[in-house]
Amino acid sequence: MNIQFKKGVLELCVLSMLEREVCYGYELVNEISKSISISEGTIYPLLRRLKSEELVTTYLQESQEGPPRKYYKLTELGRKKEEELKKEWFTFVKNVNNFLKGSVKNE
Repeated sequence: MNIQFKKGVLELCVLSMLEREVCYGYELVNEISKSISISEGTIYPLLRRLKSEELVTTYLQESQEGPPRKYYKLTELGRKKEEELKKEWFTFVKNVNNFLKGSVKNE
């Protein structure tokens, strides 16, 4: 998949997952990479940006498996952004699909 296209969709995927549940970074990578091939190096800069834009908050929680984990939680502003991006996504996909269907030639 095209890297630029993937980067654009990744924000929506992260916000959508955080809409469902609070997660730590590696957990986000594992879940999203089940559908889209991504690496940890892609997620953390995005999470930092989302925090600086006040779309997520963070907190540390002790882990039995190692050092404390940083959890990410959607803010109210983040919920609004997720809903906005989701609406844009579905409209975009619908319009592209309609375009592609119209470009199919009858044989």
